[in-house]
Amino acid sequence: MKSEFNIEKDLASDEQQNFEIRRLFSQLGSMAGLIVLFILLSIITPHFLDVKNLMNIARQSAINSLVAVGMLMTILTAGIDLSVGSTLALSTVVMAILVVKLNINPIIGILACLVTGSLIGMINGLLLTKLHLPHPFISTLGMQNICRGLALIATNASPISGFPSIIQYLGSAFIGIVPASFILVIIVYIIFHIFLTRTPTGRYIYAVGGNKEAARLSGINVDAVLVIVYMLSGLMAAMGGLILSGRVNAAYPLAGLAYETDAIAAVIIGGASFMGGVGTVWGTLVGAIIMAVLRNGLNLLGVSAEWQTVAIGAVIIGAVYVDVIRRKVQGKN
Repeated sequence: MKSEFNIEKDLASDEQQNFEIRRLFSQLGSMAGLIVLFILLSIITPHFLDVKNLMNIARQSAINSLVAVGMLMTILTAGIDLSVGSTLALSTVVMAILVVKLNINPIIGILACLVTGSLIGMINGLLLTKLHLPHPFISTLGMQNICRGLALIATNASPISGFPSIIQYLGSAFIGIVPASFILVIIVYIIFHIFLTRTPTGRYIYAVGGNKEAARLSGINVDAVLVIVYMLSGLMAAMGGLILSGRVNAAYPLAGLAYETDAIAAVIIGGASFMGGVGTVWGTLVGAIIMAVLRNGLNLLGVSAEWQTVAIGAVIIGAVYVDVIRRKVQGKN
């Protein structure tokens, strides 16, 4: 007969195997959705599969991909970051003031942009962990308004344009036929994949999202993990802002409006759960590409901006509903 220890070991092994299977099906589900969307749009509009259009989709998906991978970090801990759009705006405004207005070296401006985003994220994390607010919805919603207001005040509600070529490069340049911004996305996603799957902190993030109290009892510094998570979210929002500023050659205080909804949609479509502990970077990338493909396809079909907004809203509701169904099925199993 098996000992009690061996039985527990087998159960733990089965649970881990079931988790891996659920994660695989989650990724395959979003990938299948992307393939179906590609097939439908290639049938409906003949120009969809043109190489130029596909590279345009890659370019369009870059900003949301970067913001979404930061959002994934927060959702993995059963949290959320509603300030990413405003963080993007304020970070790029800081860079524009330093580089364009004060003629500071653009490298320093880029670093200031990324540091500003990280600091805003750190404040979000500290508000959550030190003030013990009931949910990050509260702290990040407040920070959303603070950052947007500061961006408007700092610029007198006017855009700042005229960046040097080094800042414009990532947003507008191509390496061969591939947008430099999308190559940056792939590099960032590889780094985050390694971080989440190969480092103790990455495993702690999943553990905190799975059961915060159990993680704390096992010796994990939950507060530190949460601060790191929100710093990463702020950093990625700022990096997305860097790409946007390079593309349009300007920083403007109203940049990033509704970016949080696109990022959340990409994460959930990619197989993550609002309940935390479930999600992958590659699923999130697929979700971001699905969002870009959908927008691109609607543009090619001549759908008005108003109806595109309706369609995106329906996709977000549908993605959340799929998450609800997925959790019910897992609960039965």
